[in-house]
Amino acid sequence: MNFNAPEIDYSGLAPVIALTAGICVVLLTSAFRPHPRTAPILTLLVLATTAGRLIWQWNDPKDLVAGALRLDDLAIAIGLIAIFAAAATVLMSLREPAVAQAGSGEYHALLLGSVLGMVLLAQAQNLISFFVAIETLSIPLYVLCASNLRRAQSLEAGLKYLIIGSLGSATLLYGLAFIYGGSGSTDFAGIASGIGKEGVIGDPLVLVGIALAATGLAFKISIAPFHQWTPDVYQGAPTPITSFMAVATKAAAFAVFIRFFDVALAPESGDWDVALAVLAAISIVIGNVGALGQDSLKRMLGYSGVAQAGYMLGGLVVASESGVNALVFYLAAYTFMNLAAFAVVIARERETPFGDDIRGVEGLGGERPALAWPLTISMLALAGLPATAGFIGKLYLIEALVDGDYTWLAVFIAVGTMVSLAYYLRVVAAMWMRPGGIAVSAEAPAIAGGSPDADPIDPDAGRRIYLVGPAVLAAAATVFFGIIPQPLVEFAEHAGASLGPFL
Repeated sequence: MNFNAPEIDYSGLAPVIALTAGICVVLLTSAFRPHPRTAPILTLLVLATTAGRLIWQWNDPKDLVAGALRLDDLAIAIGLIAIFAAAATVLMSLREPAVAQAGSGEYHALLLGSVLGMVLLAQAQNLISFFVAIETLSIPLYVLCASNLRRAQSLEAGLKYLIIGSLGSATLLYGLAFIYGGSGSTDFAGIASGIGKEGVIGDPLVLVGIALAATGLAFKISIAPFHQWTPDVYQGAPTPITSFMAVATKAAAFAVFIRFFDVALAPESGDWDVALAVLAAISIVIGNVGALGQDSLKRMLGYSGVAQAGYMLGGLVVASESGVNALVFYLAAYTFMNLAAFAVVIARERETPFGDDIRGVEGLGGERPALAWPLTISMLALAGLPATAGFIGKLYLIEALVDGDYTWLAVFIAVGTMVSLAYYLRVVAAMWMRPGGIAVSAEAPAIAGGSPDADPIDPDAGRRIYLVGPAVLAAAATVFFGIIPQPLVEFAEHAGASLGPFL
């Protein structure tokens, strides 16, 4: 039997090779008892090298490994978003108790492993590479969520994420198997050709496969009603990992969502577009209503993420280049908005006895303006107020929906935005309109520092550059792209144009 090996473009695979080699190097550092900063520095170098290799191939689309992967501007844009989020996570993980407990080398190697899965997922255009990539993304995150071994909540979060993630993966795999059975191909282009044949369109086998695949992906990106794990896992996981999950996982999952539905399943778009639009509307309603009564900032941001995923799903539903442009723009803006918020939450967790409770940010405007302003900008941007990237992103999505005859879903976005003001402005009011003067007591409550399984309090956390720096940088980018959006618009349009021939 002859085996014909596929032609491999090593230049195109350079980002994947850099991440794979970097994982091995970072993991090996744990065997030599290095300086505590060795693994973070090496991780940042690996991420910078990978980003450089991706940028080098901008505007140079190519198929890789016999068409299993495609490196185009969409894949590069999503890869850069994931790398930026991972770099911020590395900085926010400095002095994080979970790093010491899991081992610095192991912690950062798992983080790079998840980034590798995201880069592969953004490039996947084959059912096998699609599933392998999504598992490469997910499995390290299961471990990272439970990496704070002294906190029962962290272990619980890891277990919940493992169970729900496994259920989502199994559902997705069943759906992919049905789609393969109906189309006779594993390649996205082959699937589109197979299910587009006369007599196959509307085949119950394919429709069941689409429904199962959509359900599995909805679990991954917290689309209601498949979102139940999100608030608990967000609250229990170490906060740097929560911030990484909140933005990078959504970016990678939406990238493959675009390729899978707008390319492979395009002939069946008349059957799935309305169903996804209804899921988007449900997600907007449940996410915003669920966030209203939350005192935990991480749970609030979890429910907010459910609503935001509903907004983003609108860009996919219209199945047009303008929809893809709007989605990529919003993913980039969402990265800046969320990272600014989580950096401040981490700082206040470490310097107050209230953990991630909203009481931890009371009076922050007078005590720590350098933290209060980034969190304020983040809340206003997530609410979609003008002069922020969040406003431009929502406007972009609404325009794409109206052009695509989904005006009713655009109305849901507008109404959801108005409802969200209630909980976003509550955080702003706590920072600027309530008295501060939080005293860090040796007898802190069990939520943060008063029990053996709680994290120690660091009274200077809010002044440390590795927390203040990412918060200020992300907030500044949020305002900059809200006032001068053109660079980010062009970035998104390049990504959308790479799918233009398929839409």
